[in-house]
Amino acid sequence: MFLDENLQRVIDAMSDGVYITDGYGVTVTVNKAYERITGLNKRSLVGKHMSEIVKAGFISRSVSLEVLKELGAVTIVQTIGNDHQIFVSGTPMLDAQGRIEYVVTTVRDITELLKAKRAEEKLEQIFKLREHYGASVENAVNKSSFIISRNTKACYDLAKKVATSSAKIIIQGETGTGKTLLASTIHEYSKVCDGPFIELNCAAMPESLLEAELFGYVPGAFTGALNKGKTGLLEAANNGTLFLDEIGDLPLSLQAKLLKVIAEQRFIPVGGTEFKNTNFRLISATHHDLKRQVEAKLFREDLLYRLNVVPIHLPPLRERTDEVKPLLEHYIQHFNDKYELDCRWHPDLIAHLSSYDWPGNIRELINLTERLVVTTDEPLITAAQLPKELAIKKFMNLGVHTLKSQVEALEQQLITEALLEHGTTRAAAKALDIDQSTLVKKQKRWRQNNNEEQEDDV
Repeated sequence: MFLDENLQRVIDAMSDGVYITDGYGVTVTVNKAYERITGLNKRSLVGKHMSEIVKAGFISRSVSLEVLKELGAVTIVQTIGNDHQIFVSGTPMLDAQGRIEYVVTTVRDITELLKAKRAEEKLEQIFKLREHYGASVENAVNKSSFIISRNTKACYDLAKKVATSSAKIIIQGETGTGKTLLASTIHEYSKVCDGPFIELNCAAMPESLLEAELFGYVPGAFTGALNKGKTGLLEAANNGTLFLDEIGDLPLSLQAKLLKVIAEQRFIPVGGTEFKNTNFRLISATHHDLKRQVEAKLFREDLLYRLNVVPIHLPPLRERTDEVKPLLEHYIQHFNDKYELDCRWHPDLIAHLSSYDWPGNIRELINLTERLVVTTDEPLITAAQLPKELAIKKFMNLGVHTLKSQVEALEQQLITEALLEHGTTRAAAKALDIDQSTLVKKQKRWRQNNNEEQEDDV
């Protein structure tokens, strides 16, 4: 006998599995840990050659045979049954002549370890998704504090009121009006505020890629798929908020799948066969008229009813003129901090920009501010630095055809163009051959009239 009773008791006391063969590959003994880890019975193994055990399908490979072949230590990962994996390390024991007398193999169950590793990889994938698609909601409430117009305040008041419920919200408004900021504010006031805020623009990618991003996919789901598969945003947004911007551009095939997710709170990844559960707060946004989209057969009516529980209409910036100045001040400070500069607006330029229509809304204002900050040669940004498309803008309503109004409108246009060209009131007045004090008084009166008109509108 290779092992007496005491030695068998010693290896049986080990937590790792032990498998011993002779120098020909015939099984001598195994310990209790090996039986427990693999589910194989000692009696069915002892006396059998390792090739028989592999052929019978008990194990996928034999490390003992590898050791006898390589004449040295070998370590492999072995599969028991369908999915049980063990870490196997075989070491030869030599006799006095240097021949292999026994092969001692130690076995450690790594199934749970591999599961933990896969879970860690999945978690890392989720974190990367959240980092890539997660809109920053830090200090969202503070960021919205400069939004002061009555129309916008009504939007935010309604948003905060319904935020604590689970009701689905759809934000309607032109591109660039601040829909993401409003959605992030809803998230901040919601019961899932400690969870992720995931944003996806449905108009930003083709249908096939959009489906993979939303639902994720299993390994080998399609050509070019990652070997490990990919976690989708529906899963990444679990216990948080999923914000689907430009929902009106979501393809009809995905609208049907999204409707099913909303109804059942579960989904199947691309190429998968098993459901995954998810629970998130859904906020959507669009610049389209979804009722017209439904009439045109471009949007599902049943999905619209699911999404349109609480509609919030965010007005364009041209209807929120009293926000322009605080927005300009906010973003010039933001870009000053970003680029370590100290730029500031000329008061006349702020008045000029407050009367602009802003077809690109807040996004256009942000881009213009950054452009002027990084291109100006002087700390004081004046009308002279404006892009050509914004340079000539009449303040007054020229629809009034009285002689006095048209003369005053012409005066304003000439003074504005002179300021754009010369940059200062002194230089502009000199070019127009008037006193600087006269020019300043006219500007002051026009600004006062403009402010009074805005107050009448509120």
